[in-house]
Amino acid sequence: MMDIHIHTNGFNRPTSSRPRREVLHHQPLPTPIPAPVYNLINQIIPRELLLRVFSFLDVLSLCRCASVCKYWNQVALDGSNWQKVDLFNFQTDVKGPVVENLSKRCGGFLKSLSLHDCQCVTDAALELFAQSCHNIVVLNLTGCIRITDVTCQNLGRYCSRLLKLDLESCLKVSDQSLSALSIGCQHLSELNVSWCGQITDTGIRVLTTGCSRLTSFRARGCHQLSDDGLKHLGHNCPGLQVANLHGCMRVTDETVISLSLGCRNLQCLCLSKCPRLTDASLVHLGQGCHDLKTLEVAGCSQFTDSGFHALTKNCHSIERLDLEDCVLISNATLSHLALNCPHLSKLSLSHCELITDEGIGHLGGSVSAAESLTFLELDNCPLITDASLGHLNGCLNLQRIELYDCQFITHAGIHRLRTHLPNVLVHTYFAPVTPPPSVGGGRRRLCRCCCVIL
Repeated sequence: MMDIHIHTNGFNRPTSSRPRREVLHHQPLPTPIPAPVYNLINQIIPRELLLRVFSFLDVLSLCRCASVCKYWNQVALDGSNWQKVDLFNFQTDVKGPVVENLSKRCGGFLKSLSLHDCQCVTDAALELFAQSCHNIVVLNLTGCIRITDVTCQNLGRYCSRLLKLDLESCLKVSDQSLSALSIGCQHLSELNVSWCGQITDTGIRVLTTGCSRLTSFRARGCHQLSDDGLKHLGHNCPGLQVANLHGCMRVTDETVISLSLGCRNLQCLCLSKCPRLTDASLVHLGQGCHDLKTLEVAGCSQFTDSGFHALTKNCHSIERLDLEDCVLISNATLSHLALNCPHLSKLSLSHCELITDEGIGHLGGSVSAAESLTFLELDNCPLITDASLGHLNGCLNLQRIELYDCQFITHAGIHRLRTHLPNVLVHTYFAPVTPPPSVGGGRRRLCRCCCVIL
């Protein structure tokens, strides 16, 4: 009999006399791309064409392209691709060195720069910017709270082509800035100094002397401004089309009369929270500014139906009208609007407590409202009922209506409106019903909203 010998290891498993090969499982290696193929796109596409393609990219995309290869880095960071830069989305990361490097890279190519809310940017960085980017046309410095008059002085010294400047909420900017702009940036067409609390009438007078080409001036919340400064807008800036004086509480009819006489092309005017204005302002606007499209007069509590009659008699292009808190107007004003303003699309009547269903009937029944009206605010109009909603059934383009605190509006009325206008957005609020008092000698029940300690 033949003897069979089987070799085993320590675990009593058969083993082969040959040494076992260890098998390693690796990921397959990518096939190397020959250098000529890798650079093929750079050889086929001319540099000029690649520059053109990159010119359509935003800042983030350009930075990603700059990381592809050395050649793309050079093309992506070419100053011609950085003519318009918006750093708003990177506001927390933007500091002085970023603006300085950007200025060196772009130089004279840069035409538009937004540093909106880049609160770490200082005068030092913007000095280099002004020196390097002398062709800048549009500059947004909204919320750059560290900059001072020094920045505007440098802009006036080096950036004579500047057309649009936004200094909103730059709290350290004063009349010295306006003086520098008046001397060095005389082509300026749009200026925003809203909430720059140090601006006074002196600065406005000097500004309008040099920058007579202004078409847009915004000064919301500049509480020191009065007729003494603002009347010069009408005297010196005949091409003015947009004026925002929201919250300039010292303004009177004198400023509005000056604007209506000198700025015949005025299209958008905001006078909200200017409580000293009277119907005289509306009368003169009606006589002088026939192209007016937007008028905001919220909180002008002295305006009456007579004033709006005079306004609408000649201003037939009005599209947006904010009459919130004009507490003296009544249904007569809505009748004038329905008759004379065929393009009216947005109307606010919040807190106009004399408005009734009759007035909404005048408005909703007009041919112009059926075609143009898209937005209507009726908050806190206590006399409005479901009948008003019925008058709006024919406003086929109505997109949104606000009915907060209209006590006589019901769920049923809103449902009927939506059957005719299924796409309209209705914003309203129905207060919870106060629980009735308990019957008998028990303790009186209190509404949950009351915090009364017995």
